[in-house]
Amino acid sequence: MNFGLDYNNYIMDSFEFESGRILENVNVEYWTGGSPRYDADGNIVNAVVYFPNFKNDSSILQEFHNQILEEFNDEYFFIKITPLGVPDSCSPSSTGLKYQFPQYALKDRVNFKRQFLKEKFGIGKVLGLVGERVSGFEVYTWACEYPDEMEFIINLNTTFKTYGYRYVLLNVADSILDSSDDFYREEYSVSLSKLIVTLTRLAFLGNFPKKVFEEFSNDEIDVLMGDYVDEGLFIDIYDFKSRNDCLLRYDVFDKLKDIKAKALIMGSSDYLYFNNEKDILPLKDIIEDSRVLVFSDKESFYDEHDFSDMGSEVISFLKQFK
Repeated sequence: MNFGLDYNNYIMDSFEFESGRILENVNVEYWTGGSPRYDADGNIVNAVVYFPNFKNDSSILQEFHNQILEEFNDEYFFIKITPLGVPDSCSPSSTGLKYQFPQYALKDRVNFKRQFLKEKFGIGKVLGLVGERVSGFEVYTWACEYPDEMEFIINLNTTFKTYGYRYVLLNVADSILDSSDDFYREEYSVSLSKLIVTLTRLAFLGNFPKKVFEEFSNDEIDVLMGDYVDEGLFIDIYDFKSRNDCLLRYDVFDKLKDIKAKALIMGSSDYLYFNNEKDILPLKDIIEDSRVLVFSDKESFYDEHDFSDMGSEVISFLKQFK
């Protein structure tokens, strides 16, 4: 089995946002793997939810996915749900609402998945949540807002609020979007296509470790940035804007103490977008039942695909819940 293959779609009759706005016939894209296990009342008790990032790619541990699936195929029921705001589920571009799409927060994204799980599978409580980077924001939000709905969380290279470096990047992106005279026009203009290239170049700053900027030549950086921008061309600017607005308002710091789930929290050194000293290490004193780890920079450059230490930690952690 492999994440990213054999997706299915489910239509929810409606979904109500925290703002009170309601959308009807809401599409949810999802993937499942592993084996569901039921209690005496017919409820699934071993669901583990993976959280994909904005590009609809579940990137945690990357090359390690298949090993996790093989290790726990008979033990866990894995579910991956494309988030609210991403085209293959319900988003500004897929609905055609563009800038009129309801403004959403991280709690809306969580509620979108909670409602889907309840409607499609009858799941009101999951076994665990697994996230990385920006997708990890949903994990913390879920664990803070609904602390009784999971037994464990796993989060990698993520944080509990938008501040500092992240805030500046998102704020600059917001300013660039606001500068466009074409954003609120009905037709998608060439200028908007050029704008998404600029925004993707900006996002590049938050997706590679410091050693790329310190050790790579300009030519090597150009190649990496070119590949990253090419992928970004598939991002709709209205989807980007909605997500950017959502992330700008993210902050669950004051609620972290409410988390009841057993937590495995990992960070990699040399990573620009998240600061281990402020985003990772303090959590060992805030989240009561947590294991907090920071790995060397061999674990931080995503193109190297060396996640053996992290993978071993995840497998050891998951074995506790078999």
